[in-house]
Amino acid sequence: MHHGIEGFDMPETDDVRRAADALRMLADPTRLNILWALMQGESSVACLADLAGTTPTAVSQHLSKLRLAGLVTNRREGTFVFYTLADHHIGELVRQALSHADHQAGRTEAHQQPSAHVPGVAAARPPR
Repeated sequence: MHHGIEGFDMPETDDVRRAADALRMLADPTRLNILWALMQGESSVACLADLAGTTPTAVSQHLSKLRLAGLVTNRREGTFVFYTLADHHIGELVRQALSHADHQAGRTEAHQQPSAHVPGVAAARPPR
């Protein structure tokens, strides 16, 4: 039975699949750290490895998956490769997931603005 939702349109099947794929990519602590770092701006593998507390090899493997999933893009400059978030929606997903975790830990009030949930979030501006 569908009480009260007559005429409600469900999202397109392909959009639901793409959203589920993106959320699966977020379901890893190292990838979340990498994406959080990229919310601060473009970065190299070495810098991301330092920030995420892991090896450049591990970061490269995660970045490869994130790039194939369309969550990050890269550009080459000489021998260096720099990564950025594919779009601002990725940063918002990360921000919301961490805001939810902060709320679940009991550190924030319910129904505040997302930027008030996670320390440092207000300063994290996704690239345009």
